[in-house]
Amino acid sequence: MADIKTISWKKDKAIMIDQTKLPQKFEYLKINNYKRMGKAIKEMNIRGAPAIGVAAAFGMALAALKTPADINKIDFIDHMTKAKEYLSKTRPTAVNLFWALDRIMELINNNKEETVENLKNMIINEAKSIAEDDYQINKKMADIGAKLVKKNDKIVTHCNAGALATSGIYGTALGVIKRAHELKKDIFVWAKETRPRCQGARLTAFELLEENIPHKVIADSMYSYICYKKEVDCVILGADRVLGTGHVINKIGTSGVAIISDYYNVPFYVIAPASTFDLKTSVEDVIIEERDHSEVKKINGKLITPEKSEVINPAFDITPPDLVTAIVSEKGIIYPPYETNIKKILNE
Repeated sequence: MADIKTISWKKDKAIMIDQTKLPQKFEYLKINNYKRMGKAIKEMNIRGAPAIGVAAAFGMALAALKTPADINKIDFIDHMTKAKEYLSKTRPTAVNLFWALDRIMELINNNKEETVENLKNMIINEAKSIAEDDYQINKKMADIGAKLVKKNDKIVTHCNAGALATSGIYGTALGVIKRAHELKKDIFVWAKETRPRCQGARLTAFELLEENIPHKVIADSMYSYICYKKEVDCVILGADRVLGTGHVINKIGTSGVAIISDYYNVPFYVIAPASTFDLKTSVEDVIIEERDHSEVKKINGKLITPEKSEVINPAFDITPPDLVTAIVSEKGIIYPPYETNIKKILNE
């Protein structure tokens, strides 16, 4: 897995692993326009907050690249603004998406005196930088976070926050776990299946196997039992958004893990880069994505509920800050009180 890049830029195209096919098939998608990139994000061919940010940046690069050679600057900027609006509507919860889009638009707005051709090259290079920065940040977080892992720890992780959730190689939460394994800490991982899309069972288990990290997959409902049996030393997971208050927005089921962990005094660690922090939005204003109900009602296309039964399918939930032991970013380890320390650490 160490040699696999989740998403990369090659010959004026974005190349990504199609994560909807894993683990049964390992296939790449070639994306050559921004609308196809938007579809790939929405349909979760690529997923994970940092990976979505990189994909959005590459989407903007494709939008710039595909404009006519003779387009004037006003029309070019208008086209890029529309591309940003289109991509921003794909997944509403992961803040990295908006961070990457804003970074590209800020580049454009700060360089309006440049020629269109120069702007195109600058946008493509900025998108590549976002991807490279993501790798370097994840590597740094892995080194920092691994300090929290003790020898022989049994670790629980939820959903997938590995290489597949980023530009590749390390990942966020799984990056910490991989680094602890590299340091020969003799860890063991419980990978929660993470219904309804089973990203823990499909993707995290796939990555753990590739890295030869000892693990077992458990159903989501088993977590309390293994805590009761004293088979858990800590929880390490990622985030799709972290508010300035320390509220953590992450894959549905995260808050339940936090509540059980608190009851059993299991440390609950969140691994998130600075780009995942949202210091402007209040918890009341966070939009939780509601996905297609078929994800709950069907598995592999086969109905598992009565056809007329109704369901809900929120993709994320919100974990209160008092249930979070620490948050690891590339800037360091953040401890409570979060409202003070998040700003302090991120601004250093």
